[in-house]
Amino acid sequence: MPIVYDAPLFRPPSEGNNLIIQATLGCSFNRCTFCSMYKSKDYAARPLADVFADIAAAAKAWPDASRVFLADGDALALPMDSLRAILGELAKELPDLNRVSAYATPQNLLQKSAEELAELKALKLSLVYLGIESGATPILKRIRKGASQKTLVRALAKARAAAVKVSATVILGLGGQDHWQEHARATAELINREPPTYLSTLQLTLEEAAHDGFLAAQGAEFRFQDDDGILAEQEMLLSLLDPPRPVIFRSNHASNCLALAGNLPKDRGRLLAEIAAARAGAAPLRPLHARGL
Repeated sequence: MPIVYDAPLFRPPSEGNNLIIQATLGCSFNRCTFCSMYKSKDYAARPLADVFADIAAAAKAWPDASRVFLADGDALALPMDSLRAILGELAKELPDLNRVSAYATPQNLLQKSAEELAELKALKLSLVYLGIESGATPILKRIRKGASQKTLVRALAKARAAAVKVSATVILGLGGQDHWQEHARATAELINREPPTYLSTLQLTLEEAAHDGFLAAQGAEFRFQDDDGILAEQEMLLSLLDPPRPVIFRSNHASNCLALAGNLPKDRGRLLAEIAAARAGAAPLRPLHARGL
């Protein structure tokens, strides 16, 4: 039988061609004000028998699958015994398996010991997708991220110590028109202190279900950034980024008004020139009808 997913199903854009196995449903945190991804689900760990049945069905349909994404929102919240069992079953059923990945919250990483993360890496869970959102603690508090700059640094450092790669995302626009400089500066400070392997920026885009809650937490004075404000924010962020280790940078998510790609700090000058060209009207922005989540 084919796998029947518990919808809605979300995954990072880069996992679009990979096998997806639902290990959990929903998100164990699920309080971020900008996010409406899992509001229709209560968090639950799926029974291992059901997960194993999906793995067996997937192995029959796609026996040479080499990459697996564990859904839903943060499968890393599972206890180690469950993760060991799922990763072991994947390795048994998929002989070509070389990478398992999952979303992770800061809390997920901090709740696992360094030894546990290293064990997961040895079992091929070698990449996690982490929403940093901002390096500014006051902004993180307003979006109810449940994290601070300090705890994000600790989470990133713990993953690095275990050799688990981190693909981190930052949301441009979270500071609005009044706090964008604080947002850019503090985010650059965070990345320069503990750089992830991959860094992507998204542009604040709220679905209707999240709009009122986001504004209620921000306060009546919040004013959204327009595209020029977003580009100024991106420009400041990139000008301040000087990570001690190379970071693969992208802003090609569909929410962004300007797609950028390069390696930091090597390509910083070129990326800043592309932003300057866009701000001067010499390079086109992504049309509004082509943007989305």
